[in-house]
Amino acid sequence: MAFRPGDHVHVVRFGKGVVREVRNGGRYLVDVKGAAMVAAEAQLTLIEEAGRSRAVSPHQTDSAAGLPSRANAASSLDLHGKTTAEATAVLDEFLNDALLAGLAEVRVIHGRSGGRVKAAIEKRLKQLPSVRSFRLDPANPGVTIVSL
Repeated sequence: MAFRPGDHVHVVRFGKGVVREVRNGGRYLVDVKGAAMVAAEAQLTLIEEAGRSRAVSPHQTDSAAGLPSRANAASSLDLHGKTTAEATAVLDEFLNDALLAGLAEVRVIHGRSGGRVKAAIEKRLKQLPSVRSFRLDPANPGVTIVSL
């Protein structure tokens, strides 16, 4: 099965990702959890999500590349009401989309109270090589600004 840029796939032992480009020899460049990796076709399984055909990504795409367009990619993510596990999973997908869209900076809204989600987000951001830096918004300590 041939995959196309923008296809959502599952990579064996790594999890969900998005095909960024097709390479020769049955290999694909895939964004997984904020990092780009090359995977063989045998390591990939297409994820068909309900209500979405294979050719359509979750955002409007640049027609040439099949990637989320900068104009339609979200620049902020609200994590209110999420558990730490849900928040980190949603964060990974959000950052993948932001990277594919070429955004340089995004905002993650985690709230001020409790601190568990904020701590989990900071821990995850430290692990991602695609994150250049992150800091609390000086005007709102319930928001982290992430530079990609």
